Amino acid sequence: MRSPHTLGVAVAVSMTLFVADAAAQSRPLPPGSEPISSVEVTAPARSVRIYQKDLDAVSGTYAMSNGWRLQVTPAPGGVSAKIGRDRPMRLVALSPDKYATRDGNVTMEFNRGSSGDDMVMSYVPDRRLAQVIVVKATLAQR
Repeated sequence: MRSPHTLGVAVAVSMTLFVADAAAQSRPLPPGSEPISSVEVTAPARSVRIYQKDLDAVSGTYAMSNGWRLQVTPAPGGVSAKIGRDRPMRLVALSPDKYATRDGNVTMEFNRGSSGDDMVMSYVPDRRLAQVIVVKATLAQR
C-alpha cells in the first residue's frame, strides 16, 4: 500500500512536468523565425440525394479546352470521371449540377452556357502549391 506522502510527491512531480511542458510550448518564437509547420483542415465534400435523370443529364464525353477528352458516367451518389487513360475519379453530388471529389481537390459544374452543354472543371494539380487550374469543356457526345 502506498503512503499518502508518496502519492503527494507523485502528484507534485506530475504537475511540475505538466507546467514545464506547457511553458515550453507557449514560449514566443525567436525574432525572425517562422513556425515549422502548419495544418490545413478541409471538410470532406458532402453529397446530396441525386436522381438518375440528373446523372443522365451530365453523363457523356466532353471535349475540354486543353485538348483532353473527359468521359463522365453515373456512379452511386455521384459520377465517375475519366480523362484519357487516367484512373477514373469518383465525384459526389453537391447539387444536380455540381460534383466534387471527397477531398475537394476536383470540382465539376455541369449544364453551363446558353445551351446547357458546357462544363467547368477546376482542380488542384499539386497540394503543396496554392494553385487551382480551371478547364472549360463542351459536351461532345452522349
